[in-house]
Amino acid sequence: MEGYAKRVHDPYFQPPLQSAIVSGVSLGSCVWVPGPVIVGAGPSGLAAAACLKNQGIPVLILEKTNCIASLWQIKTYDRLCLHLPKQFCQLPFMPFPKDYPNYPTKQQFLAYLEAYAKNFDLNPVFNTMVVKAEYDGVFGFWRVQTKVTEYVSRWVIVATGENAEEVVPKIEGMNEFIGPILHTSSYKSGDCFENKNVLVVGCGNSGMEVCLDLCNYNACPSVVVRGSLHVLPQEMLGRSTFGLSMWLLKWFPVRVVDRLLLFASHFMIGDTDRHGLNRPKLGPLELKNVSGKTPVLDVGTLAKIRSGDIKVYPGIKRLARNNVEFVDGRIEKFDAIILATGYRSNVTTWLKDTNSFFEKDGFPTKPFPEGWKGECGLYAVGFTKRGLLGTSMDAAKIAEDIACQWNTDKKHLKSLRHQPPKLSVYIDS
Repeated sequence: MEGYAKRVHDPYFQPPLQSAIVSGVSLGSCVWVPGPVIVGAGPSGLAAAACLKNQGIPVLILEKTNCIASLWQIKTYDRLCLHLPKQFCQLPFMPFPKDYPNYPTKQQFLAYLEAYAKNFDLNPVFNTMVVKAEYDGVFGFWRVQTKVTEYVSRWVIVATGENAEEVVPKIEGMNEFIGPILHTSSYKSGDCFENKNVLVVGCGNSGMEVCLDLCNYNACPSVVVRGSLHVLPQEMLGRSTFGLSMWLLKWFPVRVVDRLLLFASHFMIGDTDRHGLNRPKLGPLELKNVSGKTPVLDVGTLAKIRSGDIKVYPGIKRLARNNVEFVDGRIEKFDAIILATGYRSNVTTWLKDTNSFFEKDGFPTKPFPEGWKGECGLYAVGFTKRGLLGTSMDAAKIAEDIACQWNTDKKHLKSLRHQPPKLSVYIDS
């Protein structure tokens, strides 16, 4: 064990590999991984792995499900498209195909991710759930435990993302409601809700788009809007609102850009307050920076709200059989409830973070753009609250940082190999 503990810091120590483990060696149920261990095979994990392999560094990706991008493959609705233009969603070193539309569909995005993994020869170990990851301060490496194996590495990259687990709120009377109550992670399309009154709880981009999808299947949707929110057109002046915002931020401060966006938005879609969609006091970009709350980019839902096809209600007080009582005293009948209440990080359930790199909510303590690096070889990718663009930025930084350590160690060990044999034997023993 003493010799093994010394060798774990040696990038040249690569004994015969097992076919089941990429760049690892099994010692019983313990596997040494020369490169980083990446937890999660979503877009964030794939981006980090590609950047590292581009630096010549081997990686091991652990994924708890049986596929890459499981959130997109399993837990998204059929009509989903990227809300931002493709140039802001591409992963490092590989743009989207030129024949893809500006806002690729779910199926196109998944095809892109599959091609991305194949192009960089990324082969995650599937059906492998990490139950614990802890830094061993005595030997100076990370122990990443699954149900059957312990992986040992100098570096751990947390790529489980902001949307690892569904958020299901507790509403009084949920057990009494006789209709189905499902999270959007289980919603595929509105074809089974035709002619039914459906209440969508949550008014983010997913909630608004599910309402629109229900309308297209002749359902009668309503949406619960508890707080304030910004609704912006998806495009302004022939350009994506997001792209226009990024361009304006090069020339003006955030508050000025917010005023320009809200002025143009009011001109294009009118006053949303009259429809029960009250705007926050902070502008959309400033609010995003402060709280991470993303503005709704309208793809047609607002027109349905104006026409009365989608009704807006305040918060829910309680449920009872097929009735919903709202906080303003109104009681309405509904056949089903869809919870568009989002997701949360699950990092704190398995990562033993003794240096408090992550907050209790599962997000890095340091805000963007400093939240990608912790201590003792711990990294995070996909926690920027800035979508795939932030993911790509973090992945590149992580790869560069680990590459510096990797190459420095190689140079150091090469110099040691020219020392007297006695010293070399001690280092390798």
